[in-house]
Amino acid sequence: MAAGAAYPLLRVGCMRIVSLLPSATEILFAIGAGPDVVGVTFECDFPEQARQATIVSTSAMPEGLTPAQIDAYVVGAMQRGEDLYHLNAGALAGLDADLVVTQDLCAVCAVDVSVVEDALTHLGCRAEVLTIDPHTLEDVFDSIAGLGAATGHAEEAAALVSDQRERLATVQRRVAEALTVRSRPKVMVLEWTDPPYAPGHWIPEMVEVAGGVAVLGRTGDKSVRVEWETVNAADPDVIIVAPCGLDRAQSEVIKDELVANGVLPVGIPVYAVDANASWARPGTRLVDGIEELADLLHS
Repeated sequence: MAAGAAYPLLRVGCMRIVSLLPSATEILFAIGAGPDVVGVTFECDFPEQARQATIVSTSAMPEGLTPAQIDAYVVGAMQRGEDLYHLNAGALAGLDADLVVTQDLCAVCAVDVSVVEDALTHLGCRAEVLTIDPHTLEDVFDSIAGLGAATGHAEEAAALVSDQRERLATVQRRVAEALTVRSRPKVMVLEWTDPPYAPGHWIPEMVEVAGGVAVLGRTGDKSVRVEWETVNAADPDVIIVAPCGLDRAQSEVIKDELVANGVLPVGIPVYAVDANASWARPGTRLVDGIEELADLLHS
């Protein structure tokens, strides 16, 4: 079920939820459904309480790969039709879930919904499967509301969305004032760096809200592979290093390598951000990323 659809209201109280999306896990805890979350993925690391749930999904990718090796592994697995995640059917069966939250957005991001449905059918599990598929910030807000409706926390979800919208409005007011004396900077967000990827989905929109112009990326579209020559030709004023799934410290290391290797345009600011927390996950912390970016662009 896509974000924005009519979400079913499931049994309220003593619900057993399995979240196969780190962003959905964050949302569930933020709206008060955290105590009902009994299963998560190995990537569900926020909030800390999420780690207390049973891990039902792990990565098929070897550890310790470089960005280039990760890209090669992902491309190869996709070409061979192999899954990038392992779903522990035994653990899933033992949790007796009422609701399983998954995604149909990106096979690289989490377990695909078809894998989940096949496993539940095989196990004879009658859990409701709720699919989150956001492409824009508005879709993210819809998914928060939908998770609230599906878990009996509609009021808490509405309050969270209201707070997020007010924070965005505050950023927009501040940016509007700053733009009276300067133009919008052209911002290149690198969603991956070896090879480079231009941003997609909600990230170009984040740049726009923060008072910039996103280059080589369009809101709602998929991220796309580009060449360094294309990045340079776009003539950005600012570069944001935000490799999908990496935290700030990891992004900082990659940023330093890019600067040292001389592949970036010379003489412009280059910033590393916590892509894992505030950029790549379509959850409650995207607004944190927008606020930080507005500070970087207009302080």
